Amino acid sequence: MSYKSKKISVIIAAAGMGKRMNSNINKQYILLNDKPILFYTLYKFEKNEFVDDIIIVAKEDEISYCNKNIVSKYGFKKVKDIVAGGKERRDSVYNGLNAIDVESDIVLIHDGARPFVDNEIINSSIKEVIVNKATVVGVPVKDTIKIVSDDNIVESTPNRSHLWKVQTPQSFSYSVIMDCYNKGIENDLNVTDDSMLVEHFGYSVKMIMGSYKNIKITTPEDLVMGKNFLE
Repeated sequence: MSYKSKKISVIIAAAGMGKRMNSNINKQYILLNDKPILFYTLYKFEKNEFVDDIIIVAKEDEISYCNKNIVSKYGFKKVKDIVAGGKERRDSVYNGLNAIDVESDIVLIHDGARPFVDNEIINSSIKEVIVNKATVVGVPVKDTIKIVSDDNIVESTPNRSHLWKVQTPQSFSYSVIMDCYNKGIENDLNVTDDSMLVEHFGYSVKMIMGSYKNIKITTPEDLVMGKNFLE
């Protein structure tokens, strides 16, 4: 079945404060070459021919700001709604899922502060999730990884060839992700990303090659890197 026969929705998670940035504003609204980081993220999904609509999850007290200074200012037509985030990322994504049209077939969940996602990654995610029901984007790790004890003693060195650094979007069949989130919230499962929740409930998740440029901007050093990518 072709992409265009599927209704594809995107959740942009933009409710995190980003304490590591040492900024007095949410990292999503920090400027990169005179435009907010969130602008670049939204633009990639707005311009993708297969994406039908977008839900932004923002801090409750930033919804008006986001609407005025991002969505309206730059004319994003695919943004269907801006909803309030929750206490944890899990709760924020769940709020976003509950705002999605129940007719949606596929949901892509993406970090608002990850502005260098590209069409190839988005399209690969959509293509693979039609077949596999759950996918996650990532890249093989370049460094050796050590597992250490609580007192920083090295316990083991896992095989690097099996280790990937996870990115977003993470993409799912709408029915699968809603079912897993409903169960996860009911059982108060604390997970750090969406694929972890899906894995918990027995679904296999397909890893898709991302890009080493598809960084999440969380520190001042990342801002410097992001400016270099734009230039």
